[in-house]
Amino acid sequence: MFKHSSHYLMPLLTAIICACASIGTPDGGEYDEEPPRVVTSLPLNQSTDAKGKKISIIFNEYIKLENPSEKVVVSPPQVEPPNIRADGKRVRITLYDTLQQNTTYTIDFADAIVDNNEGNPMGNYCFTFSTGSDIDTMEVSGYVLNAEDLEPIKGIHVGLFAVNDSGCVPDSIFRLRAMERVARTNSSGRFVVKGVARNRRYRAFALKDMDGDFRFSQKSEMLAAGTDLFEVTCAPDIRLDTIWRDSTHYDSIRPVHYTHFRPDDIVLRAFLEDGQDRHLLKTQRDEPDRFTVYFTAPSDSLPRIQGLNFEGDGGFIAEPSAKGDTIAYWIPDTIIGYSDTLRFVYSYLDSDTLHQLYWKDDTLELVPKTTRAKQLANLQKQINDWEKDYKKRKKKNKNLPPEENPHLHTYLTADWKPSGSIDPNQNPILTLSEPVSTPPDSSAVHFFTKVDTLWVEAPFEFKPVEGKIRQFQLIAEWDFANSYRIEIDSAAITGVMGHHNRAIKQDFRVKKEEEYGTLFIQLHVPDTGYIVQLLNNSDKPVATAKADSLGEADFFFIKPGSYYMRCLHDRNGDGVFTTGDYDAGIPPEEVYYFPQPIIVKAQWDVRQEWDVLGIPLHTQKPLRITKQKPDKEKSVRRRNQERSAEMRRASRK
Repeated sequence: MFKHSSHYLMPLLTAIICACASIGTPDGGEYDEEPPRVVTSLPLNQSTDAKGKKISIIFNEYIKLENPSEKVVVSPPQVEPPNIRADGKRVRITLYDTLQQNTTYTIDFADAIVDNNEGNPMGNYCFTFSTGSDIDTMEVSGYVLNAEDLEPIKGIHVGLFAVNDSGCVPDSIFRLRAMERVARTNSSGRFVVKGVARNRRYRAFALKDMDGDFRFSQKSEMLAAGTDLFEVTCAPDIRLDTIWRDSTHYDSIRPVHYTHFRPDDIVLRAFLEDGQDRHLLKTQRDEPDRFTVYFTAPSDSLPRIQGLNFEGDGGFIAEPSAKGDTIAYWIPDTIIGYSDTLRFVYSYLDSDTLHQLYWKDDTLELVPKTTRAKQLANLQKQINDWEKDYKKRKKKNKNLPPEENPHLHTYLTADWKPSGSIDPNQNPILTLSEPVSTPPDSSAVHFFTKVDTLWVEAPFEFKPVEGKIRQFQLIAEWDFANSYRIEIDSAAITGVMGHHNRAIKQDFRVKKEEEYGTLFIQLHVPDTGYIVQLLNNSDKPVATAKADSLGEADFFFIKPGSYYMRCLHDRNGDGVFTTGDYDAGIPPEEVYYFPQPIIVKAQWDVRQEWDVLGIPLHTQKPLRITKQKPDKEKSVRRRNQERSAEMRRASRK
């Protein structure tokens, strides 16, 4: 009986399998394109005289929260973080802080709420309730930018303080009290503080909060302090919304009535104060004869070394980095340098719990990643490999001249920047592979210019670069379209590790005058003391000019290309950006960007007017050189349109 029934089961199974396979085809039904919708909540949104600290928001479909810890903001800020989670068709919120009396609470979800299946975003959603009889419904918005380069700052908190009885907001309040109303910036640096009261004046602050107390409590926290007092107002307004048919075509543009809250253009310039807490971060000894120490912040005083398995400070040569937060040490004494372990007491300036510097002693034991024995073994292998290769080449060519094995000696290596082609306002710099103990005698350095086909001696200077123990600069009078040469005799330079240089010869050629353009900038500024920088596509300066008392800044010998411009109000005249000091009431120096690229062409004189206050600060920096790009805005995927188009294409085949 069972054998005969198999003849009937096989067609049935085949039909079932085919039916199951067809479920995943585009004909399986339309996609859900409707965003989640709130059905009800407990308590109700916009309710007053609320007492409980548990909130439940019910939706018409299953939902999920995307990055709630980053996107959801409760205001007033909660010192103990609330519990916010998605649970099927609900969002459950539990507040742990004591509720303040007669206060409006907002739970701003931004775009964190999406449906569970298709990820359709609900859009910006904010739940509001009040512990008093009234609800504050006003809003204030603006932007937070990095004071040094106008980069939008994502994820920084922005808070408000209301004026006190004397009609002001004292600076000390930011250290003593948590923010009263709070928001967080998005990827464009934009913030919207909600639940703001009418008929009150406020002052805005920003804080990259490191310890969760919503007040400026340590130097490692980036901050901004607005100086203007403002009162929030609102009025009816109209904006134009585009109705899209698909990703490239729109159906119509319709007017939308809404309430426009002002101010909506506050700009806060955030900064880190100087004098950050200083701690030893790490040590690194890759090779036996050198090691590096890394700190979290710089110091004007070099650390002290007292050897434990060697005498004194070991004669180490210290080479601080440009920022001063990293120090490389060279070990000239080979007996010390080739030991497997360095043990010494390292005394350095460290920050205590009150953020004050004091001398701290650490006992360090440094073991090289590559020991001296391993170095010698590798060197011997290189020597042997070269000798084998030379013997093979000698067999093939009996007339091969004798060659010196390049691995038998170690020399100082030298690197010129720029090399080859240079501009007439450049002075090349020579960087050596180790610090110099004996600089070259003037008789060992020769400089020539080419006259017709002959090299003729020319005047020059070759001197150490101040503050750089491995660099020399070549200074000369450079003429357009001329060729130059510098020669340094072998063994003219001795490094601290006992190595000498090979003979150095480097040619330079200055470009023709017609290969350059000139740029004249006329600043319209409210004061004097401005510096203008030409920037490349990476937002790095390639040329700098100081504006004169009339606001004119001139750039000569500019290579053809596309540039950007940044302007610094150098109030203290040190030529670099100076950050702010909150307690002293000193703001960071002002920085501005020209909003468009500047095109420089060969043999062109470009004249450009620049009103640094002509457009709002948050719109100045070109997007092309802005590193913090705006996140792509969430939207409902029009998958049904895509499905219909696929079906039409399939039907035509």
